[in-house]
Amino acid sequence: MERRYDRQILLPEIGEEGQRKLARARVLLVGCGGLGAPIATYLTAAGVGTLGLMDDDKVSLTNMQRQVLFTEGQVGLGKVACAALRLRQLNSEVAIREYPCRLALDNADTNISEYDIVVDGTDNAASRYLISDVCQRLGKPYVYGSICGLEGQVAVLCKGRATYRTLFPDAPLNTDKHVVGVTPAVVGSVEASQVIQLICGYGESLVDRLWTIDLRTMQSFIINL
Repeated sequence: MERRYDRQILLPEIGEEGQRKLARARVLLVGCGGLGAPIATYLTAAGVGTLGLMDDDKVSLTNMQRQVLFTEGQVGLGKVACAALRLRQLNSEVAIREYPCRLALDNADTNISEYDIVVDGTDNAASRYLISDVCQRLGKPYVYGSICGLEGQVAVLCKGRATYRTLFPDAPLNTDKHVVGVTPAVVGSVEASQVIQLICGYGESLVDRLWTIDLRTMQSFIINL
């Protein structure tokens, strides 16, 4: 009889042991928007044991262009509840934990401490500084991603020496809202891939390295941090 994860268990990089590691893993996704949609979808499909969803926003019509977890009928409803409903339909084996709130100074340590990895679905520098600072203090890997128009970047921070402050000692311009829908699909999928890679322990991850992509030219680079 075929099993849910047979196709990825066949990969030597994952196998039965890697699938067990995925089932034990606890991942916190901060932000359930454009980046969060592919991240949450592929981590749930892969069988990550526990996935926390944190976002205080509601679904809007302007989300439909890129936030593919949601439907037009959910406009006005909370993103976390809508995302959790869809993800539980995708894979009932994954424990989906809902946090319909914004990550803030008064809850960051408590929430992040309960997870193995934090992955970035946010759209602003303030949240990224907070995630990075807490992850560095608690010794949690932070899979960072951001987008702008047709460009994106991903790095694994707070596992080696690099943090978000290494990338941006000063706050960058907030450009995440200018985007075509496929950009977060590509970048969020790379973030999800990095989470799976960290959990299963294969290949060369983006620890202390920044991956960039320009979808206008398909040029991609990896920069050591």
